[in-house]
Amino acid sequence: MKDFMKTAIFAIFVVACSNEKEINNPVNNNAMVPVRVHVDGFNVAQEDFPLTRAAQNVANYNGVNAVTLAFYNGSDEVYKVTQLKADNSNYTTFGNFSLSLPLGNFTMVVTAYQTKDSSPFVLTSPTEAAYTGDHSFDTFVKTQAVNITNTNAVDISTTLDRIVSCLNVISTDGKTAGVTNVRMTLSAGGKSFNPTTGLATSNTGFANTVGNNVSVGETSSSISYLFLATNEQTMNVTIETLNADGAVLFSKTVNNVSFKRNRVTKLTGAMYTNQGVSGAFQVETGWLTENDVEF
Repeated sequence: MKDFMKTAIFAIFVVACSNEKEINNPVNNNAMVPVRVHVDGFNVAQEDFPLTRAAQNVANYNGVNAVTLAFYNGSDEVYKVTQLKADNSNYTTFGNFSLSLPLGNFTMVVTAYQTKDSSPFVLTSPTEAAYTGDHSFDTFVKTQAVNITNTNAVDISTTLDRIVSCLNVISTDGKTAGVTNVRMTLSAGGKSFNPTTGLATSNTGFANTVGNNVSVGETSSSISYLFLATNEQTMNVTIETLNADGAVLFSKTVNNVSFKRNRVTKLTGAMYTNQGVSGAFQVETGWLTENDVEF
């Protein structure tokens, strides 16, 4: 099995219709070439990332609400546009792009992701992208060379890879009164990544706090997405429950938790009761549908 499976298909059509000129690496700004980019959709394998549904069109996949397409010539940004699913002011069909590029050699970066006001996403270059707010989310990306050398039509088909890893913290006991949030602190990984490699550009870890809206007595599930510095990575995870004032009600650190790109690691254990009881945890050694750890 590949390190991380292909999960979204982008069909790209590059059509040139200007006079042919010799290109010396960079860009010929005198000849603009129409470019059409069509996003067919996602084919997300449920068995490899069970938190998503299989074979959904990009417009219907709830894990993605934005697609950014960019072209770079070296370090220079030649073109960049973002489509927001909720705002169709710059597109007719979500995932379809129409643009013009000069003749030249480019690096194309396509990123599909979830963005929110508290967690904006920024694409800076073929090697720099980041969630700059509170959270990171499900993310797909593809970076590849696109060379427009003449006016002949060029058709390009490419696929996007899911590059995130996911942590799912599941309680085995019912929520107690007073708990409003769950904080998951990761000792490694990050919220920024290199679109060319899909690997984290920061490996210092981060704390992710999410709301806990289940009713008292019900079990809970809390999600964090992160980018790994390597395809497989081990780190410590601290789980805390918080009240409305941010005070810690329960804290547990699980050491040496295994993560892998395009895989879900589940931490399962008591979070609300028996706080004074310490227990061992087990790591599932095989990379199957998910990685289970009990705490």
